[in-house]
Amino acid sequence: MHDLLNVAELRRYVDEVWDRSIVPELCEYVRIPNKSPLFDSRWEEHGHMERAVQLMASWCRRQPIAGLKVEIARLPGRTPLLFIDIPGGEGTVLLYGHLDKQPEFTGWEAGLSPWEPVIRDGRLYGRGAADDGYAVFASLTAVAALQAQRVPHARCVALIEACEESGSPDLPAHVDALAAKIADPSLVVCLDAESGDYDRLWLTTSLRGNIVGTLSVEMLTEGVHSGMGSGIAASCIDVLRGLLSRLSDECNGELKLAELHVEVPEERRRQIAAVAELLGASVAARMPFAPGVEPLSADPATLLTNSTWKPTLTVTGIDGLPSVESAGNVLAPRLSAKLSFRLPPTADAIKAEAAIRLRLEADPPFKARVRFVSDSSNVGWNAPPLERWLERAVEEASQSFFGRQCMSMGVGGTIPFMAMLGERFPQTQFLVTGVLGPHSNAHGPNEFLHIEYAKRLTAAVAEVIARHAARHAA
Repeated sequence: MHDLLNVAELRRYVDEVWDRSIVPELCEYVRIPNKSPLFDSRWEEHGHMERAVQLMASWCRRQPIAGLKVEIARLPGRTPLLFIDIPGGEGTVLLYGHLDKQPEFTGWEAGLSPWEPVIRDGRLYGRGAADDGYAVFASLTAVAALQAQRVPHARCVALIEACEESGSPDLPAHVDALAAKIADPSLVVCLDAESGDYDRLWLTTSLRGNIVGTLSVEMLTEGVHSGMGSGIAASCIDVLRGLLSRLSDECNGELKLAELHVEVPEERRRQIAAVAELLGASVAARMPFAPGVEPLSADPATLLTNSTWKPTLTVTGIDGLPSVESAGNVLAPRLSAKLSFRLPPTADAIKAEAAIRLRLEADPPFKARVRFVSDSSNVGWNAPPLERWLERAVEEASQSFFGRQCMSMGVGGTIPFMAMLGERFPQTQFLVTGVLGPHSNAHGPNEFLHIEYAKRLTAAVAEVIARHAARHAA
């Protein structure tokens, strides 16, 4: 392969495009508050999603790629999708990313904010650059870098959706509408995942499923003075925490429903052990713990297992309580809590959701009015075994651009498209990777894109695409 591909020239090309073109464009993208529909129900009226997709489409059309076709796919009542088609040789490579964003969140450091880009110490801070705005720029630059050296590549198509952070509800309809154009990909490249460090190429081998829903508790028709009501009516908080205890052990976070658990495959256990040995204490150090706070375990392998193959429950929001500053002595009449469940990659999301609802709603304390409504439900994904050519390709790409061995690990997040593709194309090979390394903090405050790592990852993807073409030509 290296007799066709000049690695040094590839790296120079990628670096130049990132510095001259991609970083400035990503800065403009960060400024657009195009929150995913789950967090902005009036997204179409506000127009931010349209601004974002037009920004990306305009950049794509300017790239020096032979035969490039850029389309903004639209369906009634759904978010747009950026579809890119690049002619090439035998086979099809599908490149995937998304352009919608999580909401602002609080706690950004002084001088940083979600919607104003800041470059500091080689990191681009702001919402969405790393998750996952960079993906389309990196994907097209990888292909352009190959064409600049006249290195063959397969036909490449890119799908950049606009509702991934909402569970990808619009994506199946777009995929159905574009099925003939997508064809049957032999390789999928997804750039929306994590990296264990910034020193090597990381391959994602599994993703957890996700159920997001709202648990509501109603005790009274209106608020009541706590001096008059407490001791007569139960507190909504007491009822809420009792219901949550039905699901989760508050002492260790273990979930109690059998329908949410699976057996961890032996191959994944071996991968976890290898990553734990490599990363050690840095597994826990990724978390911004307050001084003196300890992780759930001192064993990195246990923490990796917990965050990739164990079910978890997180309460991500509560309505019905005033702020501390404005809180009076009043019993709240009702509360609503947003619950986010992460499921093991091979768990049955439908059975899990039914078990959760039954456990929460059955026989409520004090006959409280309790309801659980699911907002989204997505199955996880467990990667098929790597074919030998791809195993060699990712290893050699890691050596070419990082000088270190590639590593594989599961990821605790959810990418609905992977499970969808895995079901539709069972013979497809997957390269799932990304730039979300230590402290990059996607969804939270101070989210950043590690620019140097993104450059190296772009070059590594280019080499893998070239090796894919060489395999088909052999």
